Amino acid sequence: MSLSPIPQGVYPSVTDISPKALAEKGVRLVLADLDNTLAAYKVTQPPAEVVAWKEALEASGIQLFLLSNSRKPGRAQKFAEKLGIPYQARSGKPKRTGYLRAMERMGAGPEQTVMVGDQIFTDTLGANNAGVTPLLVRPIRLAGNPFRYVRYAIETPFREIGRRKPFL
Repeated sequence: MSLSPIPQGVYPSVTDISPKALAEKGVRLVLADLDNTLAAYKVTQPPAEVVAWKEALEASGIQLFLLSNSRKPGRAQKFAEKLGIPYQARSGKPKRTGYLRAMERMGAGPEQTVMVGDQIFTDTLGANNAGVTPLLVRPIRLAGNPFRYVRYAIETPFREIGRRKPFL
């Protein structure tokens, strides 16, 4: 386990992460962030391409689990229910506790798990801290919060290093 902010690859979106390639690497559990990873902020319906990706994961023997820091009442729960997957809201990323609890619930160890998210200082840092392989995706949409632009600008060097270290 490490406190590294470096992801194992940077991908355009979750749907660019191949379920077949994950299965070939021994992955059995994908922990996924919600906002700006699976859907844009405030989007309540899982996009069709995310539903298809989830089905492809299942066909490859991989479980999808929503690991969110969302504090909005019911947001993670409702989205996960519509997608038909288990979830954990208020996960406390980057603390490792949320990752460990999710893996325990799903019966998977860190070596069988990847975390897919859009942020270095929550998703990637937390995954590395929990011994889970972090896969970073480009955020779906930055608009709406000026602080997001600053945060993503600060993350740029780590994204560039991760781009050169793909997991898949």
